Amino acid sequence: MKVGIVVPYSWSFWGGVQEHADHQARALRRLGHDARIIMGHDPPGRLTWLLHPKQGRHGKPPDYVLPVGRSVIVPANASLPNIILSPNALLRMRRIWERERFDVVHVHEPLAPALSAFALATAPCPIVVTCHSAGERLGWYPLGKALWGVVTTRVHRRIAVSDAARRAAEPYVGGPFELIPNGIELPPESDPGGRNGNVVFIGRNEPRKGLPVLLRAWPRVHERTGARLRLIGADPLSVRWLARRRGFPLDGVDLLGGVHEEALTAELRSASLLVAPSLGGESFGMVLTRAFASGTPVVASDIEGYAQVADHDETGLLVPPGDAHALAAALLELLEDEERRRTYGVAARRAAEPYSWDRVGRRLLEVYESLVPAGEVKAAA
Repeated sequence: MKVGIVVPYSWSFWGGVQEHADHQARALRRLGHDARIIMGHDPPGRLTWLLHPKQGRHGKPPDYVLPVGRSVIVPANASLPNIILSPNALLRMRRIWERERFDVVHVHEPLAPALSAFALATAPCPIVVTCHSAGERLGWYPLGKALWGVVTTRVHRRIAVSDAARRAAEPYVGGPFELIPNGIELPPESDPGGRNGNVVFIGRNEPRKGLPVLLRAWPRVHERTGARLRLIGADPLSVRWLARRRGFPLDGVDLLGGVHEEALTAELRSASLLVAPSLGGESFGMVLTRAFASGTPVVASDIEGYAQVADHDETGLLVPPGDAHALAAALLELLEDEERRRTYGVAARRAAEPYSWDRVGRRLLEVYESLVPAGEVKAAA
């Protein structure tokens, strides 16, 4: 079976949806099927630097990524996604339909402009969509529903990564939905003991990620334990600017910026804790399950997207969102209790297993095969 995966964002700037789609394609290919991702790409050069004065990965994408154009920053859902809006990108998509002859097209964030909405309108085969956004800020849903919502009538199957994402999407995308969570790659083994005492944060420097709360809490943790905070994904320049503007010291803070996936896994496998202080708007605790896969317990905000995957006092501790004092206390509680942290790490690894990409990939194939029986597959795997 040949599957086209449409992502409205740029490969060059990492995010949860981009990571999900990348692992989705790799999981399907491991299962013997041909999967290609249609999305944006911002190659290195002066124009990219002018449009995106932040860190990115601008090298050549993998062969299974079909880039269709450059992106621009458009605020949505308390985030700053890199959206592809060029008319030339839509012409390239039409040529891709003709050339690739997909059996199924799987569209992420279906009402986002312009790639996702255009795919819904023009894909010449069955369409599956996955909705990721949740929370009070509904991203593209209201605008997309008003301007091009009619294209949702072409959708054959609807997926949400969580019940929160389903509730956010249903009034705009219709129903029914089935829940298939974000997947994770499971390292072959993971020892929850003997960790280095570091705490890892993964996320961009955006309001909903709660980085100011963490930086307010950190001095107390660092002073008492000597632990280092490893910030991954947040642009170092933006973090320094935030710290200077808000008066946060950066003692014991390492600004790593964007890192390759292997380096991220290595950080999680050696860290004592993952911290996730998001304020809301998280439809699924993807960073938490990623830590669980490495046997790393978490200290996270008690918000719906996180609480559904993290068992309080089993895989880590949940604290009130926005409460720097409670966050610091929880970090200290676990950093100073090696035995408890190891117990949480063992439970975290077990909790990660249902989210493995091998399982999620097979569930997606069941959805595709319900739309394209084996005898009707046009493209050879």
